[in-house]
Amino acid sequence: MHEHRMSDIEGVYEDLEADVSLEEFREAVEEKVEQMGGLADEETAAMLIAHEVGESEVGGIADIEPGMETAKFVAKVMSIGEVRTFERDGEDEDGRVVNVDVADGTGSIRAAFWDDHAEAAIEELETGDVLRIKGRPKDGYSGVEVSVDEVEPDPDEEIDEVNVADSYTAETLSLGSSDVNLVGLVLGTDTVRTFDRDDGSEGKVSNLTLGDSTGRVRVTLWDEQADRATELEAGTTVEVVDGYVRERDGSLELHVGNRGAIEEVDETVEYVPESTPIDDLEIDQQVDIAGVVRSADPKRTFDRDDGSEGQVRNIRVQDATGDIRVALWGEKADIDVGPGDEVALADVEIQDGWQDDLEASAGWQSTVTVLETDSVGGEATEASDGDDVNSGLSAFADDDSGAGADSEKAATDDEPIADTTETDDPTDGEEIEFTGVVVQAGEPVVLDDGETTMSVETSADVGLGEEITARGVVRDGRLEASDVF
Repeated sequence: MHEHRMSDIEGVYEDLEADVSLEEFREAVEEKVEQMGGLADEETAAMLIAHEVGESEVGGIADIEPGMETAKFVAKVMSIGEVRTFERDGEDEDGRVVNVDVADGTGSIRAAFWDDHAEAAIEELETGDVLRIKGRPKDGYSGVEVSVDEVEPDPDEEIDEVNVADSYTAETLSLGSSDVNLVGLVLGTDTVRTFDRDDGSEGKVSNLTLGDSTGRVRVTLWDEQADRATELEAGTTVEVVDGYVRERDGSLELHVGNRGAIEEVDETVEYVPESTPIDDLEIDQQVDIAGVVRSADPKRTFDRDDGSEGQVRNIRVQDATGDIRVALWGEKADIDVGPGDEVALADVEIQDGWQDDLEASAGWQSTVTVLETDSVGGEATEASDGDDVNSGLSAFADDDSGAGADSEKAATDDEPIADTTETDDPTDGEEIEFTGVVVQAGEPVVLDDGETTMSVETSADVGLGEEITARGVVRDGRLEASDVF
């Protein structure tokens, strides 16, 4: 009877395509029978073990997913990290861990070697060694990682081709991708923010936005890489090395941790913004727009409910179809942009503004890029010869609409109110009327009539967003109001 049961085990073993010896398989079956307290015979236990072992086998590193209990694979050592020590709760002896990057023909992954395995990795492993690894996949700090339970060298196995990192474009990124290399143009950067981790340590994070010929992607930089956002300027070409893809608010982001890097490169990258015509905008959209800045208000500050201070600056942007007020919030209010500049604004929210007009809001998730005029000149020529309103920004820069690169027209020929252009400022001492929305309620009051702004000296009590008319005399470019209504 015993021999019959062994043959059943051997029969199951022969059908098993897994890297495990018959002796190891038998031991696992006996342990399973004991665990189940006689509820299963050896053949049933053998089937259960075969199922568990078979599930852990993967075709390659690319098949490893965080949800797996275990994964067994063969891979080549690409790099060996430094040993790190840490304190374990309730234990006198420190723990040790070494991160080893391994790869096969399908991809690469980071394997964490713990304690005795960590010591062996430092003393015995060399780059190029081939290992048989069994471990527990997890969603790690730099993509999917494997916490190694068992490992042994396999000098007889040959892995000639490895896939360490792939070059991607903004368009080809996919959720879960790791070891991502991507070359792009810096469109915008953010400051470094700090946060407290659960273990009490302080982390750092920052963001920047990259664009290439296929689109753009938001890049999140962690800890050692976070300061790079403050060192890079818009218009610089960089390469992200060993990034990994995550999802945030429904969009894919490229993350760079301590394993990765972001470096300046001497390459030419073309970024052409795909913008929605301003005339087609609707409330509650999140869109990209591009155009020429017609006017730019002074920056103003305000107090938030939590006592902190915020800031905002309004600009008006025009394309070939129309114009719209854009609110630049937070650090974006400090961007050096003025009348005549060509800008691309990504991920702005369209809202209901003052006087039933639409307004665009550029918050933390938005990107504001001041474009080089020469870089879009060719596109602008095409736009002026055809009907495609999206293909250029300069096509309308010198027309009669008031969006010229060297002037900021404040009124039409039918409404010769206050013109604040450098070429035709109101005459000092001239008495005028100016009607606009209050965009700054301090001293001075700043009014915006949709085309330009006017600083007004008045003691009248006005509120933000209120439409008023100020009448008075112009002194040194300001309107000294004798009447406000």
